[in-house]
Amino acid sequence: MTPKEAMEFAKNRKIEMVDLKFMDFIGTWQHFAVPVYELSEDSFEEGFGFDGSSIRGWQPIHASDMLVIPESATAVIDPFITRPTMSLICNIVDPITKENYSRDPRNIARKAEAYLKSTGVADTAFFGPEAEFFIFDDIRYATASNYGYYHIDSAEGVWNSGREEKPNLGYKPRHKEGYFPVPPTDSQHDLRDEMVRVMESIGLKVEAQHHEVATAGQAEIDLHFDTLVKVADALQWYKYIVKNVARKFGKTVTFMPKPLYGDNGSGMHCHQSLWKNGKPLFAGEEYGGLSKMALHYIGGILKHAPAICAFSNPTMNSYKRLVPGFEAPVNLAYSSRNRSASVRIPMYSPSPKAKRLEFRTPDPSCNGYIAFAAMLMAGLDGIQNKIHPGEPLDKDIYALSPEELSSVPTTPGSLEESLKALEADNDFLLKGDVFTPDVIEKWIEYKIDAEVNPVKMRPTPHEFFLYFDC
Repeated sequence: MTPKEAMEFAKNRKIEMVDLKFMDFIGTWQHFAVPVYELSEDSFEEGFGFDGSSIRGWQPIHASDMLVIPESATAVIDPFITRPTMSLICNIVDPITKENYSRDPRNIARKAEAYLKSTGVADTAFFGPEAEFFIFDDIRYATASNYGYYHIDSAEGVWNSGREEKPNLGYKPRHKEGYFPVPPTDSQHDLRDEMVRVMESIGLKVEAQHHEVATAGQAEIDLHFDTLVKVADALQWYKYIVKNVARKFGKTVTFMPKPLYGDNGSGMHCHQSLWKNGKPLFAGEEYGGLSKMALHYIGGILKHAPAICAFSNPTMNSYKRLVPGFEAPVNLAYSSRNRSASVRIPMYSPSPKAKRLEFRTPDPSCNGYIAFAAMLMAGLDGIQNKIHPGEPLDKDIYALSPEELSSVPTTPGSLEESLKALEADNDFLLKGDVFTPDVIEKWIEYKIDAEVNPVKMRPTPHEFFLYFDC
């Protein structure tokens, strides 16, 4: 959709407001709205001003003026705002230099796509994220110098099997038994269907929706794969829609990787493949029906995985899911079909077009623009340097002896370790000016100051349980 077509779109649908959405540095959508008469074709080049110093990780107050430049091709009708509103996803530009802002995550993703084309390796990178989430009925939390707590509740939670609900009708999934039971055990089918309906109303393509493994309303809706920037845009719409539909039903959604102790966390397995001139490049005669290029791409992912984790698993909570010895993809190995490897080669279809790899380590707390870009840059580094991923691991990793397991590298054990890995290994990200040094430096600085240190310094309720009487 061109700027002219976007203006016609607004006119034909009697749009009254225009909502301008953009991504902050950490990964949360931001927005502000203007009356439709403030939008013209020139707006798609001149943009709208805002205060960049109020956005996490961005400008200092003495250089705060920034511009959002709406992208006309992203125009849709916002499904939740009462007044007829056209939504536009925006890029961030410096008002003085007119350069794209280095810390705009969408700019990083756009540069990753441009770099891919410049290499001649491929012209298209497809990504297909499988973001999991929890749908809860109630969440309470607070923290201060003298207390800290959280309390989660769900009508589906197995802990409520004995609660007086007048009547309690049962059918609450037990821990790790939430995968695929029909209603009434799956009590949220209609809710997920409504999420899918709203996604489809704005043009998103959905492959499937289902209950996930954990008790208490863990869910998954799978987006159809698309090119890197488009699927990162779609992931933001996905989160926005899921949260707002849940709220309309009187429920709440979290994409925290590990909100519940003793049950599965939420991951975001990322399917990815490279194409050129409309032809898939990952199909071949090597292991798992892959090409040598695909194996080298995997080699890059596995080599740089500790650094990638700083973006793909970017929270302190992420590492409560990535714990060795449990059902989490912490082992940096690859395999066909084996879901205990961090990189899996799906074997559902023999079609070359379906040949892809699935990186299982990421979680949905990540900023999709940055995380997908980092994965692509790692894979390209693997191709350019012909990094072989080693031998595949087709055994059950969790059944290996300590001796066998000792040779299998693992993901970092904490966000702090991931940030140290990123600090030590980031040259592959700097190629093509995709990531810039200021992005990496600011990411590490922000995460240490705003997340790592505050969490490290606070006692938790379980520490009182363990140590108060010491």
